[in-house]
Amino acid sequence: MAFSTLNSTPPRADGELCPSCGQLHQALDNHLYNFQDEVDDELTCNICLQPLLQPVDTPCGHTYCYRCLESFLQDSDFCPMDREPLTFPSCRKSTLLVRNLLDKLIVFCPFPPDCLLTMQRCELEGHLQNRCPGLRKYQAKMVEEKCQPDHKKQEVPLEPEASNPCGENFFDIDAILSMDSEYSSVAPMVPWSSPEPGLVNPAFEETDEDSILSLSTSDLTRSNSLVAETVVVEISRDNSEKELGMRIVGGKDTPLGNIVVQEVHQDTPLGMDGKVAPGDHVLEVNGINISDVTHSQAISLLRQAGPVLQLVILQEKGFLNKPLQDDSPIPSRAGEIVHVTLMKKDRLQPLGIKLIRKAGKAGIFILDLLDGGLAAKNGKLSQNDKVLSINGQDLRQGTPETAAQIIQTSESRVHFVVLRPRDSLIMEMETDSGSSRPSRSGGRSSESDGSSGTSNHISLSHGNSPPPISVPQWKPELGHYPRPLAFYKDPPAGFLSQEKTLTIRKDVKESLGITIGGGREGKHSVPIYVTSVQPVGCLCRDSRIQRGNILLSINGIDLTLLSYQEAVAVLKSQAASTTIVLKALDILMPPGSLEPWAGGQEPPVEYGPSWSPLWLSWLGLPSALHLCQDVVLHKNTDESWGFSIVGGFEVSKGNQPFFIKTIVPGTPAFRDRRLKCGDEIVAVNGTPAAGMSNAQLIPMLKELRNRVALTVVSWPGSLV
Repeated sequence: MAFSTLNSTPPRADGELCPSCGQLHQALDNHLYNFQDEVDDELTCNICLQPLLQPVDTPCGHTYCYRCLESFLQDSDFCPMDREPLTFPSCRKSTLLVRNLLDKLIVFCPFPPDCLLTMQRCELEGHLQNRCPGLRKYQAKMVEEKCQPDHKKQEVPLEPEASNPCGENFFDIDAILSMDSEYSSVAPMVPWSSPEPGLVNPAFEETDEDSILSLSTSDLTRSNSLVAETVVVEISRDNSEKELGMRIVGGKDTPLGNIVVQEVHQDTPLGMDGKVAPGDHVLEVNGINISDVTHSQAISLLRQAGPVLQLVILQEKGFLNKPLQDDSPIPSRAGEIVHVTLMKKDRLQPLGIKLIRKAGKAGIFILDLLDGGLAAKNGKLSQNDKVLSINGQDLRQGTPETAAQIIQTSESRVHFVVLRPRDSLIMEMETDSGSSRPSRSGGRSSESDGSSGTSNHISLSHGNSPPPISVPQWKPELGHYPRPLAFYKDPPAGFLSQEKTLTIRKDVKESLGITIGGGREGKHSVPIYVTSVQPVGCLCRDSRIQRGNILLSINGIDLTLLSYQEAVAVLKSQAASTTIVLKALDILMPPGSLEPWAGGQEPPVEYGPSWSPLWLSWLGLPSALHLCQDVVLHKNTDESWGFSIVGGFEVSKGNQPFFIKTIVPGTPAFRDRRLKCGDEIVAVNGTPAAGMSNAQLIPMLKELRNRVALTVVSWPGSLV
């Protein structure tokens, strides 16, 4: 190998400060520095987008950090920049000139305010070892804390406590949510670590089981903490009867416990504000703590919020001691990384770029380049480019507002690093005006996924008699397939489903008089359900069909696997008959599930044409009507899967489904984009999860080091 003896830091225990850079990071990760000035792009690694460390040159003329390139080539065999064939032994150390330029970059001491010195990067290690008063003060503080009599290691119980039946780790969210405290507009970041020892969830961290069980809480926190932040969001809206624009899951009457945001619609008040994101935990609504309310009570509070809504939310930011990774697959696989520098005549000159956020995707994208603008004249940026950084500031999890601020404060030079998809010419563009676009089924438009119930419903009347139609053949979309018999489960305790068959005689021109939603297309893939029963039509006259009923068949034609448009066509065709035989399903939820918030004077407002069943009601759907999807995740050995699970068998509650509660930014689960909070885990690597306890499923996940295949069922959250 061309360089087998590069300088490297000796192995050290996780949680210890690095002796070379004075920062907390994993022993095999790159050092972390706080640079005084903006670093030239020529001295930046195109994999990590940080100044080069131990630079190595490729035969095709590109330069990367030693560890970045080594890690990349473990899974690939090409250069990240130009995709030329590449092997690690063919690379060479960069020249002495390049290494000297990097060593002379000016950095701050990492221990302000006790030490405010700046120095060359190569001098920092000596400064820390011999001269830094800030490091000495930090070390003395650590020694003092270890000597405290109440700082004792506690043995972790093998079984979860009853108060935390789900065995969720790294953060006792229920304790935080019940705290009576004042929230600032942006509270300080806090480690997402449980203050009490508990069973460690391997979905977050891969560590040897024996060592985990012997670690104290402080050791877990220092080794790998999940950082979260409380944020106050205030939304003003002209019409308080219109939806806020998000879907929620959870509640104290579910294994999730807390209220979690599953989805945010972009062209709604919350979506345009941009602060609330999927995965956020809702702590308060207009000053009312909702940490201990049912799913229905939370919906009641959110729908009655009035013209001004104030939310306190908890947002996960990622692991404290692990650098956030890109939210998408390795850039070279997803497309081409492009560097573009624009020169402004003065700080106030606009660039002529329109930036947006996309539903279900982190970061910001270029929507349009204004004719005659600086960017359009330059010609190197394109529509649909994803902005990775501007002037060296990482925007992979950024917002358009942050990008605009960076651009506006730039004196003259604005440097973009963007990711350009290979198939950008055929990718769908989403506009910030929220315009509808047709679904894949062809005639329906909606603000969100067609299966979520927000579609433009139509009244199923006979009108002109259409010709008889053939029964459509079901074609799976997005990898969905019926839940296998081996994965069937009983509904959770308290749920009941009742099938009913109606035989109705009607006039040939009389309509059915219902509107429908759902359909087996899109990301949720739910069965057809009734959204309203109109005051005219044979079903209103019969009165046995109610809003929320699942339609199973009509005149012997199965409706359970049809798309929305296919179901509309079948129902319209059969409305021409004088006799209708309709099979439907009632889903009854546990007593008390639909009780509104105690302080409310009226039941929750329900958004007429956008009505859809509560997320809670889908939990009672029989397994035979479920469609599953397989999600395969890959990770490095020292990486976390990035999701937490709750649920499972308990003696006091019986069998409960396993749900995904948390998806951590910068992890494989986050980058994959298919998993959502509230998804039910049906199986792991083909092994059914039904009947397992949390303590049984966790070791199974712990043994899977690099690949896991999750079989999941996804239900749309409740619309508020």
